[in-house]
This record gives sequence, C-alpha cells and structure tokens, in this order.
Amino acid sequence: MPILAKFNAHFAQFLSGRKAANLAGVLFGSVVLALTATGAAHAAAPVPWQMDLQPPAGSLAEMATDLHNLLLVVITLISLFVLGLLIYVGVRFRASRNPNPSKTSHHTVIEILWTVIPVLILVGIAVPSFRLLYYMDRTNETDMVIKVTGNQWYWNYTYPDEGISFDSYMVDEADLKPDQPRLLTVDYPMVVPEGTRIKLLITGNDVMHSFFVPSLAVQIYAFIGRTNEAWIDVPVGGQTYYGQCNQICGVNHAYMPIEVKALPKAEYAAWLAQAKEEFASNDIVPVQPEVTLASAK
Repeated sequence: MPILAKFNAHFAQFLSGRKAANLAGVLFGSVVLALTATGAAHAAAPVPWQMDLQPPAGSLAEMATDLHNLLLVVITLISLFVLGLLIYVGVRFRASRNPNPSKTSHHTVIEILWTVIPVLILVGIAVPSFRLLYYMDRTNETDMVIKVTGNQWYWNYTYPDEGISFDSYMVDEADLKPDQPRLLTVDYPMVVPEGTRIKLLITGNDVMHSFFVPSLAVQIYAFIGRTNEAWIDVPVGGQTYYGQCNQICGVNHAYMPIEVKALPKAEYAAWLAQAKEEFASNDIVPVQPEVTLASAK
C-alpha cells in the first residue's frame, strides 16, 4: 500500500535523524512500522522494515510460503515449550528447594517421549517439504524457455525459441524515474507472459552468481560451464517482480539486480515483435525437445 510505504520511509528517516530519541519513542516506532510493513509488502519488492516474506506470485511461491508459515508455527510452539520447561525446572528444582538433589539417572517414559515426539514432528514436516521439492522439479511441464546467464555484473536473457538475446544492466540512480526503485531497476527487464509456466536455464559466464527473485520463490546458482534448471509460473500480468544476485560475486555485487516484468499475453506478443527487431540474434540454438527412452526406440 503506497500510503503505508511512504509512512514507513518518513518515520524511519525521522528516527534515524533523532539521535537523542528516547527508548519509548523508538519502541513505539518499531511497533508501528512492524504492524504497517505487512500491508506495505503487497508490492513485489522489499520495503523498509518489512517483517514478512514478499507476497507470493504463482503456485510455486504459494507452496513455499505455506511451508514457511507452517514451520514458523512449529518452531514457535517448540520454543515456547522448551522455554516453559526450562522455567519450570529452574523454579521446581532450585537448590533452596532441593538441598538433597535426586540421583535418578534414567526414566523410561521420558526417554521414549523425547525420542518419539521429535521423530513425529520431523515426519510431519517432511510430508509438505517433499511435496514442494518434487513440485519444484517439474521443469518438463513448462510452456516456454528462457536462458539466464550471470556476468560481472549484469544478466543476459536469451529466448532460444524466439531467437532474441539481450543484456540487462542496473539503471544508475541519477537516471531513475520517480516510480522506479533504487538499486532494483534495470534498463531491459526479463519480460514474461501471464499465466505461463517458464523454464529457466541458469548458467554463468565468469564467477559464481545467484539468480534470486523472492516473490517468485526462485533461487538458483549460476556456475560457469554448468546449466541449472528451475521454473516459475507468473499468474497475473501488469506486475513487476524484483530480485538481486545474492551470491557475493565481486566488487559490484550490490549492483546486479533482477527485474521480471509480467505482461498480459496481447502486450507480450507486441513486446516480442519489437524485441525480435531490436535483439534478434543468429547465434542462438533453439531448445530441442527432451528425448525419452520411448521416443529413442
């Protein structure tokens, strides 16, 4: 929400300029910013004082967010239980109350419980974890392919089936427009059509990079001489998703953003027609269909 985002920015600036701010004011500001950050996080980009994950885009990101929320509940309950147990043990078995401590060294029931209960918790976590893991591996069930190459310090996007390839550099702060976020805006974003499952072939051209877009739940390393696979599905057009290289890749690591622009299919077709004139390349090898054992016979 733009109003909350502006309030967050102004309030954070106010706090940073008030070196003599008292503790009560700082605590009040922290609470207000934490409460408003959730509402401001509806933009597909990080916001100041954000407390939660970015809103998920697509089925893959939604499943990853659901798993994160489940684990957050589980770990909170475990932490509260352990804290309560520590407080109980500290009060109940303190030295003043137990001058002659018990010499009990084994308790069969307790030993069974502290073995069985963690196993059940881990099995309960494993079920949605494996479901998400196998869902992430469905790279053969995609509609189009984009090859992503990490360079020092920019990205190259190649659409092998369309025969286009272009580099994507960060826009300098002096050239930013009023609605463009600093350190995240690029000159040529990766453009994708809405409602499409997209396979990403990710590789590197020099040092190790990492293609990371939080709202799309994709984070894949880019190595030279190796191609990793991932996929995303972008459900809604008219939205822009931001990410960055999150592998320390050199002196300009912080200036290697990722911008994914989703368009309605009609607008994407128009962009593609223009891109074929501007970024056409004869060096691109089209992606061949995967050969299975059945087709090989």
